[in-house]
Amino acid sequence: MNHTVNAAFRIKFDPAWVLSKRGDRVLPIERVSAAVEEQLGAKITSKTLTECQGTLVVPPDLDLVEDRLEEIVRELYSLSDDKHFSVIVEEVTADSPELSDEREMASSNTSSVKSSPKKLGDSRPPKPEKSSAAERIRALIGAPAFKELAEETIKIAPVVRKYGTFETVTGRCCLFSVNDGCGLSTYLELYADLLEELELFQIESRTRVAEVKLPPKKGEGTAEAVKRVIEALSVSGKSRVVCVDISEWMTSSDDVDFRKFLSLAAESAGHHVVFFRVPFVEQTVLEDLRQNLNDMVFVRSLSMVPFDPEEIDLFADKILDEKGFTMDDEAREIFRERIAEEKNDGRFYGIKTVRKVVREMLYRMQLSEAETGISSSCITKDQIAGLSKNENTMGLSGTEMLDQLVGMDGIKEQVNQIVAQIVAHSQNEKLEAPCIHMRFVGNPGTGKTTVARIVGKILREKGILRNGSFLEHSGRDLCGKFVGETAPRTAAICRDAYGSVLFIDEAYSLYRDDNFSTADYGREALDTLIAEMENHRSDLMVIMAGYPDEMEALMKGNPGLVSRMPYKIEFPNYTREQLTQIFLSMAEKSFTLGEGLEQAVKDYFASLSSELMERKDFSNGRYVRNLYERTWAKAALRCQMSGEPCTVLTVEDLSLASSEKDFQLVNDKKNRSRTIGFI
Repeated sequence: MNHTVNAAFRIKFDPAWVLSKRGDRVLPIERVSAAVEEQLGAKITSKTLTECQGTLVVPPDLDLVEDRLEEIVRELYSLSDDKHFSVIVEEVTADSPELSDEREMASSNTSSVKSSPKKLGDSRPPKPEKSSAAERIRALIGAPAFKELAEETIKIAPVVRKYGTFETVTGRCCLFSVNDGCGLSTYLELYADLLEELELFQIESRTRVAEVKLPPKKGEGTAEAVKRVIEALSVSGKSRVVCVDISEWMTSSDDVDFRKFLSLAAESAGHHVVFFRVPFVEQTVLEDLRQNLNDMVFVRSLSMVPFDPEEIDLFADKILDEKGFTMDDEAREIFRERIAEEKNDGRFYGIKTVRKVVREMLYRMQLSEAETGISSSCITKDQIAGLSKNENTMGLSGTEMLDQLVGMDGIKEQVNQIVAQIVAHSQNEKLEAPCIHMRFVGNPGTGKTTVARIVGKILREKGILRNGSFLEHSGRDLCGKFVGETAPRTAAICRDAYGSVLFIDEAYSLYRDDNFSTADYGREALDTLIAEMENHRSDLMVIMAGYPDEMEALMKGNPGLVSRMPYKIEFPNYTREQLTQIFLSMAEKSFTLGEGLEQAVKDYFASLSSELMERKDFSNGRYVRNLYERTWAKAALRCQMSGEPCTVLTVEDLSLASSEKDFQLVNDKKNRSRTIGFI
């Protein structure tokens, strides 16, 4: 008699293989999930970028079901073996509601997956045995140059052991060209493990890997500083992996102090495994540096390209997966917004920042569960509310956001005309393709950033930009600190913005007249940016913003920019009435206006002098926001002291806020030369 059973299955792909398919119109996990649903009637219960889980009603021979799932994957991707994926199928019973970790560990050819999250007090399965260094290296996201080094070392290891020529591996130094947060510490630890597993090197020190920085050249103190680094290399005489950051000496590799350091590094190579590190730079610069180092030490260079947005997504999914969690599409959008915000301040630390953001997501999700009692392993938008400062506008369309802006009727009309022209071309290829890059000119606080973000959102909704994300940088963020660093840095920033908006504030800071210093990399950044704007003109929107006069000088000094940025939108200063309206609209979103407050706000802004309103550094809407935030801060303190809920703003709250130093200065004639507001 035939019968069926309920089964759970998991299909998991190697992250590196998934990454190689990022150019496909449909990602592997989506394609496979759809095929399994269609062909086997499966129900998909969860998906990440690298795996899917689901349930099936099937015959009791689970091996045949597993074979059928593997066959579906191979048919879709012409895979001759299961090196790039694994399939697990188990019967679901009252005693085994989930896939067992033990069976998965026995079957998987990829990195291990932890069990689903458990409640406190639940028993957990024993941790699986640690995979080999080679397996962990192959499972890395990205890092092709490092993987190539590892595979080469694995290949040569038997021959080295045969002849006992260990110094041919341990005596070779490697020069990493890698930015902060892009995995250097991980690569060093993994390579140390690999050398020990291959029996090519024995680490004697408790500190397996040491990372030190060669300080910059500073006159008489340089030799002493270099000496301390040399002593760090020699500590205890015990063997270990040592990496020295030589970024500050990239243009001083012939200096006598640096040569002394290299001499010791040459002597240490073999006893220690020695690496050098510089930031991600152009290949020609890296090769010149390698040649200079190669005069004294045997050096191989490894260029590690910064992680792109797809790789960052994979990192986040991997970190969540290790804890037994996933995130849905809306939560992922918020995660990406937060990552963009982290990058905007110029202090993005790659994997470290991604891990920090994921931990915050998990904390917010767990706090939500503690408050609501609703348990789920899939993170949702509502559970991580507040993760991104821009998520409160995600429920509105771009057009709705544009309509809500105060005092921008002329700008709204311009934006709508520009969008209409771009959309018209997308619907009729016979029309000449417009260049979508723009210039926003105006004083601080006039809405340039806000409108730029909205334009990106509208163009995404119209199908022009595939992502519509918003990345904001100052002009000087594009410049490196070392020779050869600027072009890769600018290109990486542009790559992050493919399919989105790259907003460059104070863009004119990239331009210095013909008397610019050779140490200023602004022109190099500008040349790279122009090339990216041209090469990705249909998949990247660059919006440059700044003061009117300075932006005009930038355009005159760089004729190539004018033709590539045909759209120019001017943002006038707000009137007193518009400033009043902005304040009141902010207040009414969250508070009830107390008696007389509306008139008090009108009187306050009416009192602003014409001289102040016409000043170049008056921060317009930003000034209003600061005053509003200071006002409700006063209200919050008042309510905290009285124990009342904070729902009403009063005239007294405004009076206390406006009497503070920052706001008193605006009409103080003795201080007219000072900058007001927050720019």
